[in-house]
Amino acid sequence: MNPGHIKKNLLAATLCLCLPLAALAQDYPSKSITFVVPFGPGSATDQLARAIGQGITEQTKQVVVIENKPGASAMIGASEVARAEPDGYKVLITTNTSQSANPHLYKKLNYDPVKDFEPVTLLGTGGQIMVVNPKSPAKTVGDFIKLARENPEKLSFGSGSSSSRVAGELFQQMADVKLLHVPYKSNPLVITDLLGGQIDMMMADMATGLPQVKADKLRALGVTMAQPSALAPNIPTIASAGVPGYEMGYWFGAYVPANTPSAVVSTLHDLLVNATTRSAAVQFYEQTGTKPVTSTPAELADFQKKETEKWGAIIKKAGIQPS
Repeated sequence: MNPGHIKKNLLAATLCLCLPLAALAQDYPSKSITFVVPFGPGSATDQLARAIGQGITEQTKQVVVIENKPGASAMIGASEVARAEPDGYKVLITTNTSQSANPHLYKKLNYDPVKDFEPVTLLGTGGQIMVVNPKSPAKTVGDFIKLARENPEKLSFGSGSSSSRVAGELFQQMADVKLLHVPYKSNPLVITDLLGGQIDMMMADMATGLPQVKADKLRALGVTMAQPSALAPNIPTIASAGVPGYEMGYWFGAYVPANTPSAVVSTLHDLLVNATTRSAAVQFYEQTGTKPVTSTPAELADFQKKETEKWGAIIKKAGIQPS
């Protein structure tokens, strides 16, 4: 065959492969988008996803479906998106749990936090609140530490995410106490058992824990941030209340499957960033004390890398062995 014909045929084949992707990017989104949340309904990530989804719908007139896939420390939801069609219609709305902490908490993951995803944008950062049942004899962080030292490994703390767990593990190490860890599929489930008195303490995200505190259903002992929350200025920081130097937090981000066309990623990025400024998201940020933070895909990739190193150091220092 004529070499010139071979080149033309290869070029034609390449164009044929590119045309569907170009058409996809140009029409995106032409149907409903699914946000996969790897935590249960009512969790902070779920609340944010619904608020952002509403902002997407306002811009595109396309429905955003929220699909909660809790369990296995966010691995179920993350792996589902990792295996999804790379067309921008299945988006992972997640946290540092799946993307930065899990590689250090588990010997084997059923997804790769870097290779299996295209980062889109950060969506916010937040802190946690240390809460106990109102019937607990612990009225302060100092009280809880004293109680825990008097009853080693008898007081329990629950966690429904890596952020919640590591916050509890770091507290144990820095306060020199030994607690019994009880894992859950999602933080709202931990709240339920804490309300019922089945466990003794939880490091809850502000979105999940603070409403229970304001309703006098739970007692707040401290916040994990370096400064008190503007939403609850009377709650001291854990660092000032008995554990000097203690500080923890978490972040939210959006990801799509690897090999999603860059034009689709770019369009989705702009829609998500715009959605963070709309009323539903603004309300979420204000009511939960979450800081609205967005980024470029490249900035999120770099941020995730640094956070993975940071969380690895915290987990190692806390003496947590990968399971």
